[in-house]
Amino acid sequence: MPVQPRTPPGVLELLPPQQLAFQHMLDTIRRGFERFGFVPVETPVFELTKVLLTKSGGETEKQVYFVESTGARKQAEGGAAGELPELALRFDLTVPLARYVAEHEAKLNFPFRRYQIQRVYRGERAQKGRYREFYQCDIDVVGKDSLPLAYDAEIPAVIHGIFRELAFGAFTIYLNNRKLLRGLLAGFAVAEDLHEQVLHEIDRLGKQPREELEARLAGEGFGLDPGAVTQLFDLVTGHAGDSRGGFDALRRFDKPNAMFSEGLDELQRVYDGTLALGVPERALQLNLAIVRGLDYYTGAIYETLLDDHPKLGSICSGGRYENLAGHYTRSKLPGVGISIGATRLFSQLLEMNLIGAARAAVAQVLVLAVDAALSPECARMAAELRDAGLNVEVYGGDDKLGKQLKYADRSKIPLALLYGMREKAAGIVKVKDLRETAVTKEHDVARADLGLRVKQLVG
Repeated sequence: MPVQPRTPPGVLELLPPQQLAFQHMLDTIRRGFERFGFVPVETPVFELTKVLLTKSGGETEKQVYFVESTGARKQAEGGAAGELPELALRFDLTVPLARYVAEHEAKLNFPFRRYQIQRVYRGERAQKGRYREFYQCDIDVVGKDSLPLAYDAEIPAVIHGIFRELAFGAFTIYLNNRKLLRGLLAGFAVAEDLHEQVLHEIDRLGKQPREELEARLAGEGFGLDPGAVTQLFDLVTGHAGDSRGGFDALRRFDKPNAMFSEGLDELQRVYDGTLALGVPERALQLNLAIVRGLDYYTGAIYETLLDDHPKLGSICSGGRYENLAGHYTRSKLPGVGISIGATRLFSQLLEMNLIGAARAAVAQVLVLAVDAALSPECARMAAELRDAGLNVEVYGGDDKLGKQLKYADRSKIPLALLYGMREKAAGIVKVKDLRETAVTKEHDVARADLGLRVKQLVG
């Protein structure tokens, strides 16, 4: 009895029209990265476990898939109990980048500007919007010893160019700074050992009722002054959509300190620098309520949302970190980067009808099988058109012409070439335009002009 074919849970498997649309999205992201001079890097899908899990703890690292061959598994049965397999699948692209930069440090040109578009793996519980295998599209700029803020300003400009070209609708890149947030907490006399926990509560603003968050921070476990919590939340949320008003309010803050002042200066410089790179003010907004869950961010932080679909959450996020590869080298390697979760984004946009299946096939031309005796000449025509830079498919077999044209139509191939004995005698090739928008459905093209005319018809 045959085994029932089933896709494993937690993966995105697409039919060709949707796969072409997804590939178009990845290609657009790739072009956007390269337009700013980022260079491609690929790392292995698996890393050494002791390298990947250098830093223990964290929810992500509890979702690691281990890699083990059958031979290694048999050997391990006689080894020490509880010993982890040697290899594990990467759960993001940041840890592999850290290993890569540390290992190849002497050969890299700093600042090192890399992009990476690859799959990552997490042992998540399979559910809507959560995947076990998914694409991440990352860019990072890594410096040696220091990294100018100009790179922090460039990151949102890269993202703005990509999402403008993808044309999913209006979007906003939100900007904040972790130093500024810590300076605010210090100004309100929040103990340093509570900073991370308080920041996590601030990050819930807009997702949970403000009253509940204020009560939690003033209650057991935090014990913050209720008045101070209210002032903090007023400042964090008081100028949504008004970046310049937000900066003015921050400059009036009456409890400044060194951390706050440094963070405010960095935030202003990154904001101004991004605008100077051509990003309009309406697409770049100061938002003091974004925190980013990862505690290794130390400066600028970014989140991008679709204006008309905020429930999608952040479709692109990242920030500045002080030392990318501290677990693997003594060199100080600060960096700034951002990541697009391409699989999750595409699947949700597809479901919401914000992106459609590809409207064209890879092939631009289908050479029909009209007369077996003319097959060699049809093959030569296909070769000529390919040499002219076109994607050409040749129909095999001897199906009726109607079935062949139906195949071309269902495959969304725009042009079909018909070449039989009648056409050969007349020295022409009949070109059928199958596109709905075509004004003229058939063209008699001289055999000698085939390459030039078909290229013109493809457009």
